[in-house]
Amino acid sequence: MNQEVTDFINTVQQPWQNELCNQLRQLVHDSIPEVQERIQYGKPHFLKNGKYAAVITTAKGWVTFSIFNAAELEAPDGLFEAGKPERRTAKLLEGKPVDYELLGALLKQASATL
Repeated sequence: MNQEVTDFINTVQQPWQNELCNQLRQLVHDSIPEVQERIQYGKPHFLKNGKYAAVITTAKGWVTFSIFNAAELEAPDGLFEAGKPERRTAKLLEGKPVDYELLGALLKQASATL
């Protein structure tokens, strides 16, 4: 694991966001064993074979988890925000359950061809 990513997560002020970022990071590593991680554009990016697979972003009231290479993903309505089909973003809020199993399965599917 990359120390810069660890440092980024450790600076997240809200305890629920810090915990969520750590869980998402572990989900990425569990889903893509050969993943590389780095800080780019001020946030943790996760790459497979040098191509973007996922990114975690924090804001005042939420955490977003974006999956790249996602045009072919079939996900339940409401999981992802509207946007570019090749990058799907889930906005995760405090107190709302996160389906880590589903996110992991979608990440595995999206990254399979990277």
